[in-house]
Amino acid sequence: MDKIKAKERIDELNKLTAYYAKKYYDDDKPEISDFEYDMLMNELKNLERAFPEYINKDSLTQKVGGTIKEGFKKVTHIVSLQSLQDVFSFDELISFDERMKKFDSHLKYVVETKIDGLSVSLEYKNGEFIRGATRGNGQVGEDITENLRTIKSIPKKLKENIDIIVRGEVFISKKNFDELNAKQEEKNKFANARNLAAGSLRQLDSKITATRPLDIYIFNVQKSDNIKFTSHYEALIYLEKIGFNVNPVKILCGDINEVINAIKKIGSQREDISFGIDGAVVKIDDLNLREEIGTTFKTPKWAIAYKYPPEQKETILKDIICNVGRTGVITPMAIIEPVIVAGSKISKTTLHNEDFIKEKNLKIGDHILIQKAGDVIPEVVKVLKEKRKGQEKSFKMPSICPICGAPAIREEGEAAVRCIGIECKAQNLRNIIHFASREGMNIEGLGEKVVEQLYNNNLIETISDIYYIKKEEIESLKKEGKKFASNLINAIEKSKNNDLDRLICAIGIRHIGTKSAKTLAKRFKSLKNLMNATLEELIITNDVGKITAESIYNFFKQEQTIDLIKKLKNAGVNMKLIEKKNADNRFEQKIFVLTGALQKYTREEASNIIENFGGKVSGSVSKKTDYVLAGEEAGSKLIKAQELEVEIITEEEFEKLIN
Repeated sequence: MDKIKAKERIDELNKLTAYYAKKYYDDDKPEISDFEYDMLMNELKNLERAFPEYINKDSLTQKVGGTIKEGFKKVTHIVSLQSLQDVFSFDELISFDERMKKFDSHLKYVVETKIDGLSVSLEYKNGEFIRGATRGNGQVGEDITENLRTIKSIPKKLKENIDIIVRGEVFISKKNFDELNAKQEEKNKFANARNLAAGSLRQLDSKITATRPLDIYIFNVQKSDNIKFTSHYEALIYLEKIGFNVNPVKILCGDINEVINAIKKIGSQREDISFGIDGAVVKIDDLNLREEIGTTFKTPKWAIAYKYPPEQKETILKDIICNVGRTGVITPMAIIEPVIVAGSKISKTTLHNEDFIKEKNLKIGDHILIQKAGDVIPEVVKVLKEKRKGQEKSFKMPSICPICGAPAIREEGEAAVRCIGIECKAQNLRNIIHFASREGMNIEGLGEKVVEQLYNNNLIETISDIYYIKKEEIESLKKEGKKFASNLINAIEKSKNNDLDRLICAIGIRHIGTKSAKTLAKRFKSLKNLMNATLEELIITNDVGKITAESIYNFFKQEQTIDLIKKLKNAGVNMKLIEKKNADNRFEQKIFVLTGALQKYTREEASNIIENFGGKVSGSVSKKTDYVLAGEEAGSKLIKAQELEVEIITEEEFEKLIN
């Protein structure tokens, strides 16, 4: 991989891992499996190893995951709560053992289950529990003492009057999780035990925490002022003796072969273990040797975590149904014979798209193998073709939307089938939010939360309803809503006079953003002309390719679109280009590219300034580019500009050009 592609991929992986880590650690709502996240992190680590000059200080490879939730006091850990390096094969374990043998050829290891919960530290003074905290970022955590006091298995008073800090994992057992979930309504069911435990422990009201069946296993002595331990295994036995609930799975091993056998045994009994695990932890037993081996900022060098491959189970594909998402994507969903996988009952799972079904050769009635990758998201692994009886049925994606009856199309080069109905009920909320947004009609005061309020109170259902809502209806949303309602009505009225390009962008034509909307407005002058444009006329328009042209053409042929435009026109929304005479065309025939984070302008503001002076804004750097306006943390576009010797300007230099 060349440097430019490596830099682009590292930047992309940093954004992805940061987003998914926030969903997992901070929001307790994971969007991908642990396995998928681990693979992204592995790819990032390997690229950073190959291209160390592109390591970002904010990369999660340089940090421990998790942030401090607002509302909790901060706790600085006396001893860092580090994370572990993951491995996925026994070969990697053997390599780890070889590294450790450089320090001592006669090693003992302790193998423990890697409990799937939330890591915490517990601090005791003279045997009394005085404080507990989350791991946070490893250095600073959240003070959750009152919440931890609600957990019955945490001793409030030890059997010996010692000063000690220990580390453990708070979790909910499989049985307790299933019992709790059985009481929940279908729409309110919890995704998995780990996130329920984490969310329960981070409640600002400890009364809520007390209602959750939380448990804890202790797995490490962080600091002890009274006793000097030399063996990790012996330390765990001592912790049990003085009253701690210690991880029940702890196996002392004499060499790496015993370690591998222990990991295999745990894996074979994984389903019978009463709590969720996401791997096995291997630690050197000799605590003095650990000191000699040392740690990195993020991980100890003397320990490693083996991640098990996802557990797989056989079941039957009973049916395939289709759901329509808020973006119009129609997603096939497998309805399966309920089966227990990794401690959870699974009765349905996504089939992603048409290509996935064809690739797996899935038919209704098939015996299939499923897994919960990372114990979170169920997925179909393969079809057991040898069990087919000839009565299985093939599945075909719908050609019309199952919600609104509009055409469902699959564009060239895409895997998704989409509903293109502008008034499809599945998409209405998202479409209204986009219509009112800054990129759309820019209706001040009509942000996402207000739109959701109006929508959920049945005051608006489609885009056009915005222009027919009454002031007194808006007033009813707030206790003192007269001023708010008056301001919003004024903003809605003001938006009727927006220029044509805003309307084109706002109505949500696929592939059309602010830039292409301006091009179309200048080219066709009115929405009527655009609606009546032939496919050929659209294709030859600047910055409009074949796929975009087909998207525009098909959009305006729909009855739902025609109905929407008619309602907007009747409401008095401007549908013609407002001709502007601009005497200053200082940037005529000049091409700009924007990159990085600008401090004084948004991308849209800077683009508008350039275009008002007759210039053009492009999304990519080429030899034809005249200026690259670079903000902070500019990426691959800046590198490309340097290679092509394109003039690079700062915001200060840009201001000199426009003033």
